Amino acid sequence: MLSLLIGLAAGFFGGLVGLGGGAIMIPMMVGMLKISQHKAHGTSLVALVFTGIAGAATYAGHGSVDLPGAVLLASTAIFTSRAGARFSNALHEWALKKSFGVFLVVVSSLLLLKPLLPHVAETFDLWEQILILLFTGAAAGFLSGMMGVGGGGIMVVSMVLILGFSQFTAQGCSLLAMIPIGAVGASTYWRMGNVSADILPGLIPGIIAGSFLGASFAHLLPEVLLRIVFAGALIYMGINYIKTPGSGAELTGSTVNGG
Repeated sequence: MLSLLIGLAAGFFGGLVGLGGGAIMIPMMVGMLKISQHKAHGTSLVALVFTGIAGAATYAGHGSVDLPGAVLLASTAIFTSRAGARFSNALHEWALKKSFGVFLVVVSSLLLLKPLLPHVAETFDLWEQILILLFTGAAAGFLSGMMGVGGGGIMVVSMVLILGFSQFTAQGCSLLAMIPIGAVGASTYWRMGNVSADILPGLIPGIIAGSFLGASFAHLLPEVLLRIVFAGALIYMGINYIKTPGSGAELTGSTVNGG
């Protein structure tokens, strides 16, 4: 039941704002289910494949998916996602937590500042748009693999602020691109033994139901208040992760305890 509720919360958030839901899911899995940070990231990537499927299908039903854009994003992300997952496995857990904390604060700040950020005025030609989408996908894929998230924080912002996509279409493209991105990253974590398969039977149904509900509400309700509430919660969690003791503190603590 606990993993089901985590999936519902993460899926709803992911479907609502076009993210994978890892920013909600990972802290909850670590704090409530007591699994390691690395396993939380790997399990999150498995789950966000289903966030992408349910969310993208709902957005597509409202005509809010640009298929060529999603394909371009995913075409580079599937390669960098694997590299990000391997890089994550090489990090100490405290370093991974600090990195994830910074990620949470940055993404949350973008969510809060989104209405104030200016759109790029220049009009890009077709090849420039393609290059921007390919580069965005590469960056999002690496972040996805390293942090166990969908990379929507990069994809949506780039599509809306640089390429002039509507918010709905950008979120639909992001969710569709997350399917192959998450699958590649998750397979890498799985081979390294960093997926908690025992919680997936509860997590996945919750993710699917939550993503459908979140994506549906995104087309019906104003998102300003929800964005502020969620961003505030994520900033609070991110700051706590940034405060994680580093290797020096851990070494000192173990020495004192041993003495």
